[in-house]
Amino acid sequence: MKQTEIKEFLDEKAEKFNRPVFIETDPIQVPKLFSQKENIEIAAFLTAAISWGSRPAIIKSALRLMQLMDNHPYDFITQNSGKKLEHLESFVHRTFNGQDCIYFARSLKNIYQNHGGLQQVFTAGFSKGNSVKEALAHFYTVFFELPGARTRKHIANVERGAAAKRLNMFLRWLVRDDNCGVDFGLWKGIPASALMLPLDVHTGNVARKLGLLQRKQNDWKAVEEVTGVLCKFDPQDPVKYDFALFGLGIFEKF
Repeated sequence: MKQTEIKEFLDEKAEKFNRPVFIETDPIQVPKLFSQKENIEIAAFLTAAISWGSRPAIIKSALRLMQLMDNHPYDFITQNSGKKLEHLESFVHRTFNGQDCIYFARSLKNIYQNHGGLQQVFTAGFSKGNSVKEALAHFYTVFFELPGARTRKHIANVERGAAAKRLNMFLRWLVRDDNCGVDFGLWKGIPASALMLPLDVHTGNVARKLGLLQRKQNDWKAVEEVTGVLCKFDPQDPVKYDFALFGLGIFEKF
């Protein structure tokens, strides 16, 4: 296929999957339960953070986590500490356990009380170099201001080459605003044109089959390579093609 044909093919698939029906089987349904900005972004972050494994399992775990936080994650995180946080010790999703969960809650409390919230942390990092990589690196530093070495494995470190699929997905959810009803478009400090593809096994395999990605590893260099190609297809909104690549891999077994 020629580049123009690939673009037309992906445009068609992006339009097919980027619609509200997509939410029914996707973890984004969890933050969609909320209306307050802070609840949305915290629910989105926590859901994205545990988004590995099967999507039904991810959704089930994320919903349980919201229940443990009294279905009001912002109030739970900012108003509780000590004994109340021990309520989270029972949470487990694959290798993410209760102690990780408690660290996440404590770190998020620090972010909202001392750094202006998640949006401020990511946009402050982005402003350093007008790049999502800077945003992700800055977030990693702020998130681990508190002691908690074990939990570091659950947040991608782009400075060590991680693809940061879950964090890039989280940013797609919060930043993109295309009036299609899937992504939230709540954050204005980072433009959609700067977003990076949430690269995983599915999007990577489809991208390679279409000739959009040559690198074999799913790492940050691969994210930069494939997003660079997608930027040629749509410079203002390259990660809309996440819907196409993911949908082709998951739903159409491309």
